[in-house]
Amino acid sequence: MWKTGDLVTRTSYGKDVCFVIVEVDESSETAILKGLDVRLMADAPFSDLEGVTETEREQFQARQNRVEDECLRLIRNRRSVEFEKRSLRKETRFQSDPDFFERPGRVLHLDGDGTYLDKCLTMYRELGIRAVGKHVSELQMPDAVTGLLQQYEPDILIITGHDGVIRKNKSWADLGNYRNSGNFVKAVANARRHERNMDDLVIIAGACQSHFEAILDAGANFASSPQRIMIHALDPVFIAEKIAFTPVNETINVYDVVRSTYTGTDGIGGLESRGKYRLGLPKSLY
Repeated sequence: MWKTGDLVTRTSYGKDVCFVIVEVDESSETAILKGLDVRLMADAPFSDLEGVTETEREQFQARQNRVEDECLRLIRNRRSVEFEKRSLRKETRFQSDPDFFERPGRVLHLDGDGTYLDKCLTMYRELGIRAVGKHVSELQMPDAVTGLLQQYEPDILIITGHDGVIRKNKSWADLGNYRNSGNFVKAVANARRHERNMDDLVIIAGACQSHFEAILDAGANFASSPQRIMIHALDPVFIAEKIAFTPVNETINVYDVVRSTYTGTDGIGGLESRGKYRLGLPKSLY
């Protein structure tokens, strides 16, 4: 009945999320699902699935567009206020020669989902952030991260993809009860061995329902998900934007960072960290 690539919802969850089927097990009559607009993986019996019509898909897309537009509006409003503050600081620091240039932080983004990665790279360009993206499966991230860090030497590292709790009746403190949190933890730990200073390399890691505490303990600055909820596909980008454009001599207010995301403190949390934005002088003529 169901096949890979079908768009479905789960009736037991009120059809709240649009999924694509990535694997079908005919013997057990279950399907592995991947969220189209949230970083969630789940399994469901065939009996719980309902196909998504084109009209419903358009409604899901319109809702996600509204979410992204609202996040962008908040970021732009905040940037406008920060621009005024920076302008005053620049006038004070560069009175004799105001011909400066700006250098926001650089991002290396590892994503287990190529479609989401393309979406994130588009948003980085929209936000004026220098970013390199690599499509790496969650399972391969622990082995791949060190070499990529050596190659690109970013200021900010994002490790994300898909995750989810496997059995809700099992302890949420058990790392083995998550689809990919263990891979994220290993990747963060390896990245932190490469750069132990949490201000030199800011790490953002996790996906929907990820083991927040374990990822932070492994060395991440920011992680999902404190309340084991779904996060938006672009939430890691919005955190990176705040870090990339906060002056290097300032400590980021954790609440301000998380407020830049769609899901807020239930979906993402973290530790105080320094920004990655620098001013330079003079601006090149070439």
